[in-house]
Amino acid sequence: MTWTNRLALFGTLDYVALALLVTAWLLIGWRVESTTSKHPSTARIMAGYRREWMVQMITRSPRIFDAQILASLRQSTAFFASTSAIAIGGALAMIGNAEHITDIANDLVLVSEPIFVWEAKLLIISLFLTNAFLKFVWSNRLFGYAAVVMASVPNDPNDPTTLPRANQSAEINITAARSFNRGLRAVYFGIAMAAWLLGPVPLMIATAFTLGVIWRREFASHSRKILMGTASSK
Repeated sequence: MTWTNRLALFGTLDYVALALLVTAWLLIGWRVESTTSKHPSTARIMAGYRREWMVQMITRSPRIFDAQILASLRQSTAFFASTSAIAIGGALAMIGNAEHITDIANDLVLVSEPIFVWEAKLLIISLFLTNAFLKFVWSNRLFGYAAVVMASVPNDPNDPTTLPRANQSAEINITAARSFNRGLRAVYFGIAMAAWLLGPVPLMIATAFTLGVIWRREFASHSRKILMGTASSK
């Protein structure tokens, strides 16, 4: 069977649902990272706090507290990277055992589809998880860079290298956090991709739900209001 014949196994609605998911994934990522100061995302607000953190760190001695925070951030990235690697292994194992998975899946959706269809769906899920894994690994490394640069910041505020190095550490820290957030979004939409196993309509619903969750957390959550200083005290 040629690739043209294999691609024909998917209906128009399948391609529309997949295109919507990829578009939503790319657009929400762009929107979160390119917001203005008038209506910033939670990630942008936190970037400001990270810069302020490095400034306050200059005169803090000892810097055990700062080191513990960075260690915690690296542990989080390592945990998600490990989890993504395990999930990738599970998805690839399912692809290798596609015949049994096909029988179960066909019983669930009450539609008989070829093995290639299920393999392709699982492969795309694996691609999202692989993207997340790479983002988490790079984030972990960047947090390590930030720790090294942070350690090189002098305690003397009058030293001409103090503020520039603190700013360098802050920007690397922000870049690491950005990569971590991208990994999380890949995981979110990878989970949404699993709905495709039930059909294109469930995939569209899962995409809309995932997009709504991310939008709320970045632009309409109570935690964002607290970070902005606009939350009600009641």
